[in-house]
Amino acid sequence: MALSISAVVLLAIIVFLLVRKSGLKAGHAVVCVLLGFYLASSSIAPSLNQLTTNVAGMISDLKL
Repeated sequence: MALSISAVVLLAIIVFLLVRKSGLKAGHAVVCVLLGFYLASSSIAPSLNQLTTNVAGMISDLKL
């Protein structure tokens, strides 16, 4: 059975768990979200997108 989940949903779940369990403050999470928006509109966004795609491809090719 293959499970496909959006990176946005996965990261949102991780941030939620960090806020609830690890003491990450909501203000810090908001700063991280804003940083993500600014990075998405910067000139390095295509490189980050390609890096994320390559890492996801390597993870999906792992045989467990």
